[in-house]
Amino acid sequence: MAVVESAPAASPFLTDDDVYLFGEGTHYRLYEKLGAHLTTVDGAAGTYFAVWAPNAEYVSVIGDWNGWDSGSSPLKMRGGSGIWEGFIPGVAKGSTYKFHIASRYYGYREDKTDPFGSYYEVAPRTGAVVWDRDYAWDDSLWMATRHKRQNLNAPMAIYELHFGSWMRDPNEPERFLTYREMAPLLADHMKTCGFTHIELLPVTEHPFYGSWGYQATGFFAPTSRCGTPQDFMFFVDYLHQQGIGIILDWVPSHFPTDGHGLAYFDGTHLFEHADPRKGFHPDWGSYIFNYGRNEVRSFLISSAICWLEKFHIDGLRVDAVASMLYLDYSRKDGEWIPNEYGGNENIEAITFLRQFNAEVYKSFPDVQTIAEESTAWPMVSRPVYVGGLGFGYKWDMGWMHDTLQYMRREGVFRRFHHNELTFRGLYMFSENYVLSLSHDEVVHGKGSLMDKMAGDAWQKFANMRLLFSYMYAQPGKKLMFMGAEFGQWREWNHDSSLDWHLREFPSHAGLQQLVGDLNRLYAAESSLHELDCDPAGFEWVDASDTDSSVYSFLRKGKRPGDVMLVVINATPVVRADYRIGVPRGGWWREMLNSDAGEYWGSGVGNSGGMVADPVPVHGRDHSLNLTLPPLAALFFKGEG
Repeated sequence: MAVVESAPAASPFLTDDDVYLFGEGTHYRLYEKLGAHLTTVDGAAGTYFAVWAPNAEYVSVIGDWNGWDSGSSPLKMRGGSGIWEGFIPGVAKGSTYKFHIASRYYGYREDKTDPFGSYYEVAPRTGAVVWDRDYAWDDSLWMATRHKRQNLNAPMAIYELHFGSWMRDPNEPERFLTYREMAPLLADHMKTCGFTHIELLPVTEHPFYGSWGYQATGFFAPTSRCGTPQDFMFFVDYLHQQGIGIILDWVPSHFPTDGHGLAYFDGTHLFEHADPRKGFHPDWGSYIFNYGRNEVRSFLISSAICWLEKFHIDGLRVDAVASMLYLDYSRKDGEWIPNEYGGNENIEAITFLRQFNAEVYKSFPDVQTIAEESTAWPMVSRPVYVGGLGFGYKWDMGWMHDTLQYMRREGVFRRFHHNELTFRGLYMFSENYVLSLSHDEVVHGKGSLMDKMAGDAWQKFANMRLLFSYMYAQPGKKLMFMGAEFGQWREWNHDSSLDWHLREFPSHAGLQQLVGDLNRLYAAESSLHELDCDPAGFEWVDASDTDSSVYSFLRKGKRPGDVMLVVINATPVVRADYRIGVPRGGWWREMLNSDAGEYWGSGVGNSGGMVADPVPVHGRDHSLNLTLPPLAALFFKGEG
């Protein structure tokens, strides 16, 4: 039965408590109060507007109902709160508006879009639209069980995608698919490939499509390029009903300098630091939030809570955490200001991240937050109460870098770089990791993943199959960017669809079938996911066969005897009579062979499994005498 979620029955008007909590930095549902809210006053239907502009001397609402006249609909300052508010009768759902702000400084005047807008005009237009977030949800089963689907012991295989370029109508290649069009197509593909979650590059409203959503102006609204907020809710609802979770890229690290947005909002640096050494990002040409300001922290955390509460998002992947943590991030000497102790740590940002994570997990203990953090900052995914940042997971950027560097090398040279795959063993449980092969690796001239693989065409596909098999065998949750699952040859282009026709070729179809089988094996076998974040879930068999470039290890579940043996041959040479020590005798079933013929491999294997011989190897009493396929991984489950 559908559950209707609508605006609160209580008045949307600000109370003194709202004002106090906002100023204190602890109001986490500001979207219920600030912005535009349809309501009725003394029997007259209209809209209540509220906006934070403490350094303005005059604020009015301009819109399509008053001819965009800055003198027609003035707002009043609420005491000394810095919030301007007012009820305007007759302003109905669908009305377009902005705030006209006249600062008390420097004669500054600007027409600003609503920072709390729930819906916006389609870009390149930048006005906000009076709207609501009413929706009849049908995902109660998912919401009641999702805590089992994305905790540390659950299999999480995440498919990262960019909404505007995943797929387009072949008859209208310039047109984005709508949220409602995309939902069944994406759900079908996810079920075919076996992914448990999708991760959306930011769909928060953004003026420049080429930013992929990472330069947001609407922190509380999905982009109108693909439909209304209710259309996006339908998208989430539909995928939930199909058993697929949704993670949203969320960007509290910076925002664009566009005049209609947050920048210089009331004629002062309201949301951003005034000093460019703290308030301007040299890499992205964008402003950095002032995390030391209480109202800004309330704004950002309210954005996060809005996506989780109103849109049923299952997790937030926080972008560019490293840029938030370090005051000298991407800056030269003299271009940054040390903290009060003389260090380069951004204490205000650390406080914000801990506050954000604590509030998210307090309100939604069954969701996950994921940090994109590329340095060795300690305890990113450890609880706040033990001194951590409080994230649920962290991307393993080191694994990504080392592994892709290794896969670029020809097989004959890999013996000299054996440590590029074994080094992760030194730190693999220092955080709760997500192994990510993300969009960042297939843009800006880096080429596609397939381009990065060494060898001729056959070897490139074999190396891709090996890469994915190795990723699924390693401890940690998994993330793969769209197109990699079938071997996209082109570098990702946000202006065009993926090359879906490639799946007509056996090589690409075989790669996609392998990804599907890996996802299903990962989900079905507790030894491959149950202890993803626990040292008890991994044990090397042999990490030292550099001459053969062979790696072997065990993955373990919680139950005694729940063991999976993984053997990797990283050269294009078939290795016969290769003995691997195993923890017990009996039958070891070959659960997956990445060189199988159905994956476009050479078909070398071990006839589905074998009995372990009582021959001691690798310090174990039993061993398997295996044939190792070229550039391939083998998965064996002990059933003896």
